[in-house]
Amino acid sequence: MTSRIPRDSRLRLVRPRPLAAAPAAVNQRRPRRPAPRPPEGTPAPAELAKMARTGLAGAVRVARWADNALGPGRDAATADGKATLTAATADRAAADLGLTPEQIRADWDTARLAGLVEVHGDSARPGWRLRAWDRDDSAVLRGWVALFDAWSLALPEPEAHEPAAVAEAVSAMPQVLSFLQLSAGPVPVEQLLDLLQQRVIELRTERCEVSYEPGAEPPVEAAEPAGTPDAPPASLAPLLDWALEALASVGALTCGAGQATLTPLGSWAVWVKLEQICVAAQSPAGNIEQSAEDMLRGCAQLRPNAARAEYRAWLAARTVGSAVSELIDAARGEDALLRGLAFEALRVVGAPAEPDVRAVVDEPTLRPYALLWLAEHDGLDPEDAHEVLTREEATWLWVDTAAAVADHGEAPMLVRHLESAVQPTVPRLLDEVRAVGHPRTVQVLVALAAAHPDPALAKAVRRAAFQVHTGG
Repeated sequence: MTSRIPRDSRLRLVRPRPLAAAPAAVNQRRPRRPAPRPPEGTPAPAELAKMARTGLAGAVRVARWADNALGPGRDAATADGKATLTAATADRAAADLGLTPEQIRADWDTARLAGLVEVHGDSARPGWRLRAWDRDDSAVLRGWVALFDAWSLALPEPEAHEPAAVAEAVSAMPQVLSFLQLSAGPVPVEQLLDLLQQRVIELRTERCEVSYEPGAEPPVEAAEPAGTPDAPPASLAPLLDWALEALASVGALTCGAGQATLTPLGSWAVWVKLEQICVAAQSPAGNIEQSAEDMLRGCAQLRPNAARAEYRAWLAARTVGSAVSELIDAARGEDALLRGLAFEALRVVGAPAEPDVRAVVDEPTLRPYALLWLAEHDGLDPEDAHEVLTREEATWLWVDTAAAVADHGEAPMLVRHLESAVQPTVPRLLDEVRAVGHPRTVQVLVALAAAHPDPALAKAVRRAAFQVHTGG
């Protein structure tokens, strides 16, 4: 007579399958776009990295000084025990390095913009780029591009102009930089001013601030900056001067004799940005214009590498802040698959997403995903990242992943998902799954019972589902 007692089936302890692999992968062979080559005359990456190291030498020096002198628990720590740059710290750094406090603060700001120093609230710590600075040219170039992207923060904004006018100038500068890059040589500042004027008018037209009625007089706010071809708008000239000075301060261009010229690093960075736009325009699966939720659904059937390419294309078409916010909102939804895919996309974002990910650690639905993301971001091996989760958090994540598999995967995949549980036996797994309180517990257990080929185990799982459903 066959025993009806549930078997104490042992579960192999394996690393959970990536959530992106939950649905059945579609084997899609797409022709790869050949790797783009920079314009002729662009120095080799090693030479560009050497230029970047030279330009950021001061920032690296201050960052390393802070790393050595301001670590918590060291004799040289600041009064609050955190690596913060106070006035006293700036004076001390200036004395140690033979610089002025003003130079120290300027280099410190550059280090932050380049990712050499990462600030978290009232504390700071060395960025991963500082650790890799001497051995990884790609880390150096990424740091310089990060500084290039933040050029508008390098110098204080002109006080005599409204913030909206400054924002218009910043929004128009990519077209000016593209023109400089295509010109491949010195360009008169007057010509750049005319281009800036035209782009600002276009931006205002896009916002419907310029009348479209034939013969109608343009509104004062649109007509005033336009000026005439012989007299460029005086209101934009100081903004252009500020922008060029800020770009020169980060090493992107040089100015002199009424002309501006991109440096080799600046020309290369503008080319990189133009390539990113091309990648965005050639989104592999056509999800570039979709919302985060729709884009993630479109990536659900892609293999991991193809999905990451889609994430990169989608991200390239948006500002980092809005993209991260949209991804986190998608992760808050009811679809567990989208939750996992959203954090995979946030891994592609990298360090800029850290503040937003850290801000959702206390949200129960997102906490396990956020903790794993932060652990990997801090350098923990992905194979070991699950060690940062408590037993309860790991169980909650197991149920959430099972919900994704149940909704989007196949029955055999749900059965195989048992192998990723941290519990060594099925009875212990069921006990802890019942206790964790996941809202999809009943549905997951019912689906698992229906999929599992072992009748005794399936019966035990159904009983557990009934107990959760009835509150027993």
